[in-house]
Amino acid sequence: MSIGRILGVVILVIGIGLLVTGYNASESAVDQISETLVGRYTDETIWYLIGGIAGIVAGVLLLLFGRRR
Repeated sequence: MSIGRILGVVILVIGIGLLVTGYNASESAVDQISETLVGRYTDETIWYLIGGIAGIVAGVLLLLFGRRR
């Protein structure tokens, strides 16, 4: 397995972790109140979700197109 694919797996796992963290944060009482009053989640939760999605996309792309020997 090449270093590009290993890096892809690592980034994919980190992305999944960030996405799960963002989802759990969106279910917290503070975010529920923020969404009810303001109509959106807190900035921290949004960044977790964006980082998670970006990590998943980057990890999958590295897995698919990582440098082959």
